[in-house]
Amino acid sequence: MEDKKLKTGTTTLAIVCKDGLVVAADRRVTGGNLVFSKKFKKIMQISDDHLVTVAGSVSDVQLTIKIVKAQIKLDEMRRGKKLTTKEIANLMSGINYSALRSTFAISSFILAGKDDRGFQVYNIEPSGSVIEVDDYVGDGSGMMFATGVFESAYKEGISVDEGIKLAVKAINASLQRDTATGNGIDVYTITGKGIKQVIDKELDMTLKV
Repeated sequence: MEDKKLKTGTTTLAIVCKDGLVVAADRRVTGGNLVFSKKFKKIMQISDDHLVTVAGSVSDVQLTIKIVKAQIKLDEMRRGKKLTTKEIANLMSGINYSALRSTFAISSFILAGKDDRGFQVYNIEPSGSVIEVDDYVGDGSGMMFATGVFESAYKEGISVDEGIKLAVKAINASLQRDTATGNGIDVYTITGKGIKQVIDKELDMTLKV
């Protein structure tokens, strides 16, 4: 990816819990060695039951999200029923596959949502590959630090409340070590009651004397 492009840098993640899903991300956008935005929301709702985290160049991910949201509405109007999580994942993977080969766009996504099959998470890579996740997944430049936290602290069958605390711990690990991660944290949950933002926090990085 060229330095002149604005990049989300980022740490994004999703955690599978026994009673739902937890999705989290930081807010920093970089371009080369500069921080261009400290308030970019990297978790986006694309349907009543689905969230997507974004990583890659800002223009690429924004265009992809617009296309996906429009296509979901169109397909649901035509079919008279909601798309499944897997169908949305396949739609996004097809867009990534075509974009990478036609315009060299590089973007990746974590799709989290619920349908008749239950709660599901998919990792959608720049190449277009789709991988279903049954425990946790991290993406972006800070993912190695978040994954280290998951490897040591994640336990099968954790609750959403426990998942929220784990997500904050994982994002914090990336904030401390990854220069492209920072400035704030957003955490959402997806449960039987729907989608809810549980943490919306901007971090004050100002030096005070």
